[in-house]
Amino acid sequence: MSDNVPPLRAQEIEKSAPSAAYSPLYQQIKALLLQGLDRGEWKPGEAIPSELELAARFQVSQGTVRKAIDELAADNLLIRRQGKGTFVATHHEARVRFRFLRLAPDDGKPVASQSRILDVRRMKAPTDVAVLLDLRTSDMVVNLRRVLSFDQAPTIFDDIWLPGSVFKGLTLEAVEQNRGPMYAWFESKFGVSMVRADEKIGAVSATAEAASVLQVAVGSPLLHVERVSYTYGDRPMELRRGLYLTERFHYRNTLS
Repeated sequence: MSDNVPPLRAQEIEKSAPSAAYSPLYQQIKALLLQGLDRGEWKPGEAIPSELELAARFQVSQGTVRKAIDELAADNLLIRRQGKGTFVATHHEARVRFRFLRLAPDDGKPVASQSRILDVRRMKAPTDVAVLLDLRTSDMVVNLRRVLSFDQAPTIFDDIWLPGSVFKGLTLEAVEQNRGPMYAWFESKFGVSMVRADEKIGAVSATAEAASVLQVAVGSPLLHVERVSYTYGDRPMELRRGLYLTERFHYRNTLS
């Protein structure tokens, strides 16, 4: 357990959600576990207490706790490891690292990725960005632009917006020094875990700027993906607008 974070206990169930009295007990326990994750009681990569310990803390059956953990594992927020316990998911793990990136090569072969930062700026939030990140237009944001290449071929042109108050110290120099996945860096450097995302997808033609970055002709067809990523408590933490070149790739999703 992390230092200085008091654990949530059974008496907190009534406070876990306004409709707690009307939701199944395992959903109430799930809400409490999410509160613990949000409060930093267990950090990314750390083990959470055993089902038996959590059942005693919340004064419920072990089966109720197991069902709550099963749902959190299905949501990729927790990871079960056979014989070791249950751990908080982290973007440092391969199985979590790229779960928001749905672009896949047509031939199915693994590709090497490279990231090149084009620009990092700090400014007042444009109106459309402020709305999507639940900010005021007077609030500061960080705008980061980069190109992702696969097997040395420019493939994704990203325009990323982040709340400036949360991502203090994010500069071009800091980003260039990072050698790992961006979301993993957000976790370790800024204490922000991206746990879910909403996307809008459409088809667009390459502008002169996008054509130059992606090394295609002006007017070439591109996939436009707008993604808002959220941390615990459904708080928006990133707006990402990406232009995807799909000559050798496709956008893949699993529906259930």
